[in-house]
Amino acid sequence: MNTVGRGLALTLAVTALLAVVRGPAVILAATAMGLLATAIQWVATRKLRASMLGTNHQFFTAIGSGMALRLAGVAAMAVATVVAPVQFPPVPTALGFLGVLVPLLFLEVYLIR
Repeated sequence: MNTVGRGLALTLAVTALLAVVRGPAVILAATAMGLLATAIQWVATRKLRASMLGTNHQFFTAIGSGMALRLAGVAAMAVATVVAPVQFPPVPTALGFLGVLVPLLFLEVYLIR
């Protein structure tokens, strides 16, 4: 299973868990942030995999761009909670994003092989 498949499975699991615990009002926030985390991790993994055989400069540039993408995701999460707090309540939004991104980040080691 690749990054997208694992990300979609994690998104579904986190969304279902949050919907059971917090109610159906959090489905949009958890799903949107889970999909955002999956997209960010997919791009970061592709960049890293492409740079594995390159120079050290290319490798560390890919690592840096992946970190920048993840930081941009955190910023997008914060903006969503400030702009639309009813649709994106802070705790479910953060759990939807981090509940998908963190496991995918740990699995990145296996996915870049």
